Amino acid sequence: MKSELQRTLDIVAKQNTWRREECVNLIASENIMSPLAIEVFNSDMMHRYAEGLPCKRYYQGTKYVDEIETLVTELGKKLFHCKYFDSRPISGSVANLCVFTALAQPGDQISNLRVADGGHISHSALGAAGIRGLKTLNMPFDHKEMNIDVEKLKSLIKKKKIKLIVLGGSLYLFPHPIKEIKEILEDAKILYDASHVLGLITGKRFQDPLAEGADVVATSSHKTFPGPQGGMVYTDNEEISKKVAQAILPGIVSNHHLYRLPSLAITMIETLEFGEKYADQIQKNSKKLASSLYEKGFQVLCEHKGFTESHQVAVDVRGNGGGKKVAETLEKANIICNKNLLPWDKDEDTENPSGLRLGVQECTRTGMKESEMEHIAHLITRLIIKGENPDKIKEELIQFKKDYRETKYCFTKNRIN
Repeated sequence: MKSELQRTLDIVAKQNTWRREECVNLIASENIMSPLAIEVFNSDMMHRYAEGLPCKRYYQGTKYVDEIETLVTELGKKLFHCKYFDSRPISGSVANLCVFTALAQPGDQISNLRVADGGHISHSALGAAGIRGLKTLNMPFDHKEMNIDVEKLKSLIKKKKIKLIVLGGSLYLFPHPIKEIKEILEDAKILYDASHVLGLITGKRFQDPLAEGADVVATSSHKTFPGPQGGMVYTDNEEISKKVAQAILPGIVSNHHLYRLPSLAITMIETLEFGEKYADQIQKNSKKLASSLYEKGFQVLCEHKGFTESHQVAVDVRGNGGGKKVAETLEKANIICNKNLLPWDKDEDTENPSGLRLGVQECTRTGMKESEMEHIAHLITRLIIKGENPDKIKEELIQFKKDYRETKYCFTKNRIN
């Protein structure tokens, strides 16, 4: 048993060293919490249950859980400028499922983006929407503009009875046309999945979904918003909030993973303090990484629109061997990203899709700015276009990363970064 114990400890130590100290992390769906958020993550709440709502629990022993969950709710309303907020979904996909359950019945028609057009798998028939028994109808998508084609969607809506429009997504370069879509709807509601861009929304560098007409927002809490992994739902509609709460419990979530609540509170407080500065630098960095790669010969999408308004950069790497080959080559040099479907791919092209998806939020969180994005683009070019040895690049990258191990845009024990 001791050997298995030591192996477990060794695996964790290797993970911590590799991904935190020796890699440039460009996975668009990840981030790192602040030292304070990490510190409070490990609390006695790790072991406890608190089914229900604050002061209306089914268990005893929850008085401090009530306090922290109430604080999180207050902070959520303040940060997201909403009237109703719920932190109990345990992931972004679960948050989506809770909204699907609240607002649609099995057999109802919803309209979503194809995964290849940027939609998340939970919006599709293969994910949470399908689990709920919903019929999914793909929204028309403009490949050049990398956004929804509102005019074609208008024609589609006239022909079909749509219950719910799902906006937001997984590959997500530009704000979605919420206002324009709202104007063409009759009875359908708009669910906006803000998981990827929540930190840009709170930092006032992206569209505000509720202000532009979305009925409800479902989101994760750990991408551009650098909190613990989990989910949230917020809205200004009291009826929707009640239906969502009912879907959450007794419907989908029992124990809502209490240990993440203190870390979520810390992240919310830090976002109120540093969120705008952080979001501003994320946007600067994504644009600089995109333009630097483009100048070096990569087929970066949407050059005519400034490449991106989010934390993401999308690159067509068909000419470089495809997404699988490129992502695997980059990993050998400790540059971590993911292959990704692009709009011209078929749904089944998941093994080696056309694209590469890059996200700069974690690099930004460790203090990197525009000059570092140029350097990363230089390393990627040497690997993929010039074909240099990944081991050589890896050695350089580990030395480079030594200056970017401290988490920024947050409180620490001794000072403010």
